[in-house]
Amino acid sequence: MSNQLLAQKKGIIFGALDNQSIAWKTAEAVAEAGGSFVLTNAPVALRMGTINELAEKTNSQVISADATNLKELNALVDQSQEILGGKLDFVLHSIGMSVNVRKGKHYTDLNYDWLTKGWDVSAVSFHKLLQTLYHKNSMAPWGSIVALSYIAAQRTFPNYNDMAENKAYLESIARSFGYFFGKNKKVRVNTISQSPTLTTAGKGVAGLDGFLNYAEKMSPLGNATAEECANYTVSLFSDLTRKVTLQNLYHDGGFSNVGVSQETVSYTHLTLPTNREV
Repeated sequence: MSNQLLAQKKGIIFGALDNQSIAWKTAEAVAEAGGSFVLTNAPVALRMGTINELAEKTNSQVISADATNLKELNALVDQSQEILGGKLDFVLHSIGMSVNVRKGKHYTDLNYDWLTKGWDVSAVSFHKLLQTLYHKNSMAPWGSIVALSYIAAQRTFPNYNDMAENKAYLESIARSFGYFFGKNKKVRVNTISQSPTLTTAGKGVAGLDGFLNYAEKMSPLGNATAEECANYTVSLFSDLTRKVTLQNLYHDGGFSNVGVSQETVSYTHLTLPTNREV
């Protein structure tokens, strides 16, 4: 995306781990579109990932911050505004994890301490971020805040486990807090419900490879890639989408509105009816 849609705009990007992550691709797309930003992730993620390579490539700085910790969030926002020279025009929340998924706990046998931890990291952190930005008046008018979600917030995907609840809560926070951000600050808050994407974090979901293939066959336009999601996010950060807010925006090649496709039933002797047969 070679343009200057985000010229002179500045913000914070949460969650870039490595070059497979959507946040990483978004940072690259934002930089190409003329935006400047601070990169941030939790200390453990900074140790595991390669975010310094991204910082060098995009001429950005990295600030370590635990998004579940209000004190660290406050310091992050203050430092980011100091580095960038003013209020923020965009923020990306690309944070999510489930200890139950990592530990292989079945949905019918959850560890509730682990559930609480995942809920805090994946969803409550978004409320904490929004509240911090709101009370510090850190967003510029017509700024844009985006969080990444998934259709399991609305549909049943057994292996997605308690992350489904985390994403449903995340989307609800965007709508509820987004109302006040829009009414009182003229700031947009949206979520993007992205296609299943082969990221380092996503590899923890059992059967992901098979589901990627299934979603590809179900989606008229095919699965949306991480790069395509990054470009879509740039459009939401831009002034072209000033009146888009409180939305859960499906970026999934049409998957969310398809009941069945010819490809998904081709292994049986069934065929979908033609127009003449309907």
